[in-house]
Amino acid sequence: MFNIYKNKERLKWIIVAIALLIGFFSVIYTNSLVKHLADRERKQIDLFASALEFVVTSASDEELNFVFTEIIHTELSVPCIVTDDKGEPIHWRNIDISPSLTPEKENQLLLAHISNMKEIYEPIEMDLGPDFKQYIYYDNSEAILQLRYFSYMQITGIAILSILAYFVFSSTRRAEQNRVWVGLAKETAHQLGTPISSLLAWVEYFKTDEDFDQSIIPEITKDIQRLEMITARFSSIGSEPSLTEENVQLAVENIVNYLQKRVSSKVKFSITPKFGQDMAAMINIPLFEWIIENICKNAVDAMGGVGKIDIYLRNSKDGRFLYIDISDTGKGIPKSKVKSIFQPGFTTKKRGWGLGLTLVKRIVDNYHRGKIFVLKSELGIGTTFRISIPKE
Repeated sequence: MFNIYKNKERLKWIIVAIALLIGFFSVIYTNSLVKHLADRERKQIDLFASALEFVVTSASDEELNFVFTEIIHTELSVPCIVTDDKGEPIHWRNIDISPSLTPEKENQLLLAHISNMKEIYEPIEMDLGPDFKQYIYYDNSEAILQLRYFSYMQITGIAILSILAYFVFSSTRRAEQNRVWVGLAKETAHQLGTPISSLLAWVEYFKTDEDFDQSIIPEITKDIQRLEMITARFSSIGSEPSLTEENVQLAVENIVNYLQKRVSSKVKFSITPKFGQDMAAMINIPLFEWIIENICKNAVDAMGGVGKIDIYLRNSKDGRFLYIDISDTGKGIPKSKVKSIFQPGFTTKKRGWGLGLTLVKRIVDNYHRGKIFVLKSELGIGTTFRISIPKE
């Protein structure tokens, strides 16, 4: 199952990469097309300049008529301005100028256009006789501008669609995973029901057996109650749990007291609250204890059954969250794997499904509206997990 998810993750990135490549090559092709059109427009302006030179220098009446009719007055879509040798506008085409402007304002507007045109293309010089020169300044036509902006709009659209596809794919994957977890959890709860009922019956039987050591019955009863709580936890997966304001320190102490008797005696626990602070937060006791239990058991495994687990509780500076830091003296987590530890299937154990921390994260994020992450980890020194739970 986890290989399928990993392959889907790769497929998701492949789809995004293909979409971006399509957009990239689209921009390259569009820019090439823009360059080709710009070259054509340059030739049109050159022809326009040659026509003006011809008109001024050597055209007969018949030739003048042809030039003005067929060349100069043809539909030239390129914005252009003809100036004298001092840069003063003489003639212009395809420049949007309001007829209501005064000559002074019109001239200022044309000079502003000339300044912008200089930044784009070098002007074309027209030699009209001895010491008589004029210049043609020009800009890209509306078609080129639209085509150039279209390429960027196109890649932006592709990028947006890729991002949307990514999130849709991710949400579909999460929904599929949720269905798997919920089904697995409820089936586990169902399967535990029968042996728990049987164990309860055996406890009642042992209570009536005078030869049975009655002193161990309370501990067996505690373990059965623990199994019942675990069954309740699994049954609640997929359902919205009720959150109540609880003393988190007391909940942590309860689960630690339970674990201390059931892990190696060489593992020592300590709980350090921030004295004088309110340790209350909105939690679901059975699910919250599952979180602490899972992290502590992982810590015991990481330490090889020998070491220390320190649990620190304190409020955030703004008083909105309660922080629970769980530190161990285990082997630590490599930096390259810190981001992977909450993913399904990740495990450092020879046995195990790698679901523990995945379920813990879901319980913290989805059910308690909190966060869980690795606060720090050093190889050979240990790891600290931080759980952040809203106080209200």
